[in-house]
Amino acid sequence: MRPRKVGDTMTTPSEPGDGRLDPSLSAIMRERRQLINLAYRLLGSLADAEDVVQETYARWYAMSRQQQEAIDSPGAWLTKVASRICLDLLGSARARRERYVGEWIPEPLPDRTEWINGRSGGDPADRVTLDESVNMAFLVVLESMTPAERVAFILHDVFRYSFAEVAEIVGRTPAACRQLASSARRRLRAAQTPATPTARRAGIVRDFKQAWEAKDIDALISLLDPHATGIADGGGLASAVLHPIEGGEQIARYMVDIAGKAPGLTILERTVNGHPGLVAQQDGVTVVVMAFDVAGDRIKHIWAVRNPEKLRPWTTG
Repeated sequence: MRPRKVGDTMTTPSEPGDGRLDPSLSAIMRERRQLINLAYRLLGSLADAEDVVQETYARWYAMSRQQQEAIDSPGAWLTKVASRICLDLLGSARARRERYVGEWIPEPLPDRTEWINGRSGGDPADRVTLDESVNMAFLVVLESMTPAERVAFILHDVFRYSFAEVAEIVGRTPAACRQLASSARRRLRAAQTPATPTARRAGIVRDFKQAWEAKDIDALISLLDPHATGIADGGGLASAVLHPIEGGEQIARYMVDIAGKAPGLTILERTVNGHPGLVAQQDGVTVVVMAFDVAGDRIKHIWAVRNPEKLRPWTTG
């Protein structure tokens, strides 16, 4: 099995070279971005993805030099280990989500040009490829899948591993992995909305921003699907509604109520997980990141992340 990058591009296994660089270190350096991309899509959390990559590296360096040299493709080994760690984490995530305060939303990512708070070892968000497999609507559907479905689908359909390779990672037969991926595709198709051009999506989000700033409830209602859903994630660390808000009018009234209670709120247009979104700041500090699902000319879903632990890439300090 050879490691692959998003977009079907294979990475190159480490080669002996001229001896100036440890081959195992070279492989790890090349695969870091791949592992972050994989783990974020599997877990929906940049923080957890970073932990997975760190644990993967720790397991590599826990081996002897002889054990490392016996591995034909260090990159493939790293991918397999990272995937299995993610599979284990997904299995325990359901229990953790049951204890989570309120609704859980995947951690939002800024565009690479909007990354603010650097972290040790580089900026992981700058290493995540912002394609359709990380938009918020896609990630939310992934949350409804079983761990095995999610891993099989992401490895095969996004990273283009064969089902034989997926089977080796998931610990099931290739036929079973094919069925898992097929089930995942059905879930995605059932949740998909008609595609809206990016420029049109951006225009609708901009109109929503302006109506929100103006506290224009009628304008907000006109932009929202009558059956729209609004979900907020405060994680018990920031005030947020604990249950989804159903209905365009109910969402509009809630947004106007928020604007009335926070007169100093600054609303900015930003790219959220590759799609047009909004960021709200209070006294220069990001307090909410909003992602939108637009169907036609109406907003169908709004995801508002308030949990400060999920806003680290968006805040200064």
